[in-house]
Amino acid sequence: MKHLDSSMATLQPDYSMATLHESVPRPPLHLASTITINDPPPIPIPISEPVLSKQQSRGKDFWLSFIAIVVTILLSALDLTAISTILPTLTADLDGGDDFTWVGSAYALASTAVLPLIGGLADSFGRKPVMLGCIVLFAIGSALAGSAQNMNWMIGARTVQGLGGGGIQTLTNIITSDLVPLAERGTYQGLIGLTIALASGVGPPVGGALAQKASWRWLFYINLPLCAICFALVLFFLKVRTPPGSVKDKLSKIDWFGNVIIIAGTTLAIVGLTWGGTRYPWTDARVLAPLIVGVITMGAFVVYEIYVPEHPTIPFRAIANRTSASGFATASVHGVASISIIYYLPIYFQAVLGASPIRSGVDMLAAALVISPFALICGAVVKVTGKYRPVNYAGWIMMIVGFGLLSLLKADSDVGHWVGYQILVSAGSGMIFSATVFPVLAPLPVSLTAPALAFFAFVKSFAQTWGITISSTILQNQLKTNLPADFTSQFPAGAEIAYAAIPAIPQLPEPLRTEVKVAFASSMSTIWKTMIGFSGLGLLLLLLMKEVPMSATGDENFGLDSKKREVDVQLEALESRGSVFGARDKPFDGSRQ
Repeated sequence: MKHLDSSMATLQPDYSMATLHESVPRPPLHLASTITINDPPPIPIPISEPVLSKQQSRGKDFWLSFIAIVVTILLSALDLTAISTILPTLTADLDGGDDFTWVGSAYALASTAVLPLIGGLADSFGRKPVMLGCIVLFAIGSALAGSAQNMNWMIGARTVQGLGGGGIQTLTNIITSDLVPLAERGTYQGLIGLTIALASGVGPPVGGALAQKASWRWLFYINLPLCAICFALVLFFLKVRTPPGSVKDKLSKIDWFGNVIIIAGTTLAIVGLTWGGTRYPWTDARVLAPLIVGVITMGAFVVYEIYVPEHPTIPFRAIANRTSASGFATASVHGVASISIIYYLPIYFQAVLGASPIRSGVDMLAAALVISPFALICGAVVKVTGKYRPVNYAGWIMMIVGFGLLSLLKADSDVGHWVGYQILVSAGSGMIFSATVFPVLAPLPVSLTAPALAFFAFVKSFAQTWGITISSTILQNQLKTNLPADFTSQFPAGAEIAYAAIPAIPQLPEPLRTEVKVAFASSMSTIWKTMIGFSGLGLLLLLLMKEVPMSATGDENFGLDSKKREVDVQLEALESRGSVFGARDKPFDGSRQ
């Protein structure tokens, strides 16, 4: 234990952050304070209890910071979920034709490709500046999309939006990790999930109402005042630390070449996955070339990252242990399975039950409103028990049973069946949505939180692209087999039969209409049976997962910037104990036990 010379050190209520980090630790560590008067033996005085109490109670700065990021993620999620209901009107106005798929794909491509870079920027420049930059990008993209005069303009605008939106979603998780230790994070992850569920429930009806009653352009223009509010909230209320250093030093810590490789590889692979089976047949060179080159480029990126950069984009140390590796793997499998519910259950409602696009969004509310409460329950269970394996097991079992029940849906299934089945599978999905992050981060040092979460988001987003492709290919092939030949012959080769056929179904004569509905129900059943297999794989991957104790502390470099004031309160309380350690001007020394 070190001692301060009494002639040089006095107890002051204001200390530099460097001194505070040495003298007052975060829980669960305890601090021994020593007063030196004429060199007597040191007297230990524990003062960690007030600090613990302060952290547990969560102050105003914490809640203002948390509200700032929750409102920001609501902005991004609303736009993402509402776009589907305005797509037909938007495509007709801009004469988009077959390019309509790129309105969604451009956003997904940009938001996925930029995720690894976001983690590096957040570590180098701090979370707050990068979040502000992402909000600005999202606002610019929204303004461009609202004023789009043709489909190419719209696709470019959605790309800019995706760069900002992808960063917003990733930084939300990263900043939450800075504010709340992993052991306590379950409840807050659930609250973020609840916000996303609210957007999922409200977004489609809002988009549909704007498209029918006003203009689809207002879905993008309305983002501008919302972006201004989010920018102000983050600017004034998100009080997190920014790492020191010059801009040159910070730029040098980013793996620029690695990011170029991964962005190029991801872009090519997603282009191939997006075009395959929709714009061109899977055997077409325009699909195979970008897909193969993209996968090879991503493989080259892995080799480069292992051997070359001093500050790699992807923290391969994060997958060097089997628990984190299993967490990344289960997140990938969950991405494939969960996206099939969101994208293809509405096809059942529209093609088989005859629902309109807006009505199918309402029918999906059972799924949207169940996911987040169960994510919240999962987080609370993890926080109380300190264990994450049981909720992972429960979630995958519920998904297996839920997909099994969905595969039983027929053309004449009643409301009770399709509502109950989607509730069960969505409840399991919600639990896994919240539970997979704990095994990823539990074995890792807090310094790897940002790159690990950025990689986590990248893996899951890329897996969702594969999930859409897998489900689309299954549905396409099954419909070609199950639909009457004279019905399918009217559609171009390689076209997405499902979306092209749905508008024609109500006008079909009987019994052809019933035959088409039965064919759709049977084809959808094959998707759900395939997802049973993916869910079973997710369950098996849990065998690699260990129950690692979760950290009770966050990263000191990026936590709340109000910590100095909290410690000042503790020092003032210490001063009031004059009867314990003597006069006010006696020297104070603190060190960790």
